[in-house]
Amino acid sequence: MSAKRNEHSTQHDKLPIRMLHDRVLVKQESGEGERRSGGGILIPATAAVGRRLAWAEVVAVGQNVRTVEPGDRVLYDPEDRAEVEVRGVAYVLMRERDLHAVAADRFEGSEDTTGLYL
Repeated sequence: MSAKRNEHSTQHDKLPIRMLHDRVLVKQESGEGERRSGGGILIPATAAVGRRLAWAEVVAVGQNVRTVEPGDRVLYDPEDRAEVEVRGVAYVLMRERDLHAVAADRFEGSEDTTGLYL
């Protein structure tokens, strides 16, 4: 009976995941620890500078998502997030409307960009 239960649990671990509606699944690019300023100054994790947005990589999108694709980098507010763990890896789940910006190679040469390069 326990062998059957183990087969059942490993079977669920291998199920594909499809995002629904306007949901976006992202993987954070950096930890929440220390960081360096542009001038090389070390900023400790305890330093409060106000709300700081973070970059993440899009891993999966729902069928109603129109502006981002898997592989894009997106800017979001880490305070407004729902975390989920999939196969031991932590991800952030959010709605498309909660994203602040998108950085992608496909925008190169596009007229609707700000001219900033990240």
